Amino acid sequence: MNRRSFLTRSSTAALAASLTPALSKLSAATAPTPPAAAGATYPFAVSALPYDFAALEPHIDAATMKLHHGKHHAAYVTNLNAALKDHPKLHGQTVEQLLRQRETLPAALQPVVRNHGGGHLNHEFFWQIMRPVGTAGAGGQPGERLAAAITAEFGSFEKFREAFNAASLRVFGSGWSFVIVDHATKKLKITTAPNQDGELYQTDRTCLLACDVWEHAYYLNYQNRRADYLKAWWNVVAWDIVTRRFAD
Repeated sequence: MNRRSFLTRSSTAALAASLTPALSKLSAATAPTPPAAAGATYPFAVSALPYDFAALEPHIDAATMKLHHGKHHAAYVTNLNAALKDHPKLHGQTVEQLLRQRETLPAALQPVVRNHGGGHLNHEFFWQIMRPVGTAGAGGQPGERLAAAITAEFGSFEKFREAFNAASLRVFGSGWSFVIVDHATKKLKITTAPNQDGELYQTDRTCLLACDVWEHAYYLNYQNRRADYLKAWWNVVAWDIVTRRFAD
């Protein structure tokens, strides 16, 4: 074997070895299990998508997914890790723990954890509660128990969607809309939050659903037509996962 062949084979083997964990992670992520919170500790990382960038088309286009996942979400993680680098006492904390205690953190860290930690947590959840059209659980209707709870609270599934869309359209500028179960009342609620604030780290509620209404989530395909984006987004909601979170 000459030197060039040896180097080529060695490089190929190294690349395959480096890709194996990522491919295994992606394969595992395709299983229709309820998404866990982004519980990894420092250094945080962006999870691989459980589908291809183009898998949500025509409702969410591949270019948007590449930019959203690979640039915007990745930037939140990069900035969060950079801010935490010199705070080893916090390296064992999950994103949720950091967000819950952010007001006790050093002053310089508080906005970073709120914005970039919140952005990481929200996006990790967002990717997992969507599913390509045509796959089990995508679009359609929630499971029987969740459907009954929706009807009891909102009158019908269609009225629920209308209420969620209306709340999402009222978000001024950038933010998120959520569906939660309040642990005290056991009732469903639609909530919204500005920027990267959210519901996923709260201990008195369970977040079932989240929709990113920042313009970067839809602008390439829908420009300023947030209403059209919301209408399309319902086609890729993974109702099996949302229903199982409700059951838990």
